[in-house]
Amino acid sequence: MGSVFSIPIRVYYEDTDAGNVVYYDNYLKFMERARTEWLRALGFEQDELSRHDGVLFAVRSARLEFLKPARFNELLQATVRVKQRGKASITFAQEIRRDELTLCEGEVKVACLDAATFTPRPIPEGMGSKIDAGI
Repeated sequence: MGSVFSIPIRVYYEDTDAGNVVYYDNYLKFMERARTEWLRALGFEQDELSRHDGVLFAVRSARLEFLKPARFNELLQATVRVKQRGKASITFAQEIRRDELTLCEGEVKVACLDAATFTPRPIPEGMGSKIDAGI
C-alpha cells in the first residue's frame, strides 16, 4: 500500500556516540522527521491538525531492527511507506538507508487521538483519502 516517500538526513556529531556511530535512539528521531515531512507533503501540518481538526498523532508502538551502523557526516535517506491504515491508526514501514544499503528498518504504528481527551478518534476524512491515494 502506498508509495515510498523519503527525505535526506545528514548525520551530525550530536547524533553519534563516542565511536562516531549514530546512537540507537536517533534512528527513531530520523523516522519521526520523515513522517512529519510525509504528512507535510500531503498538505497537513501537525499544529494545524490539532488546532483546526482537534486531532494529534502519537506513536503507539515501534519495532526497529538495527542492521548496519551509520556514522558521523554520512548522508542518509529516511523512508516512509504506509503499510496499513485503520480507522484511527496508521502503520508505517520505515527505513534508514545509505545509498542502497538499509541500515535500520522499522515498523511504527501511530494512533489518531482527540487533542483534548487523548482518546482514539477516526482519522479526518480528507486526510484519509489523501493517505489512501498515496503521494
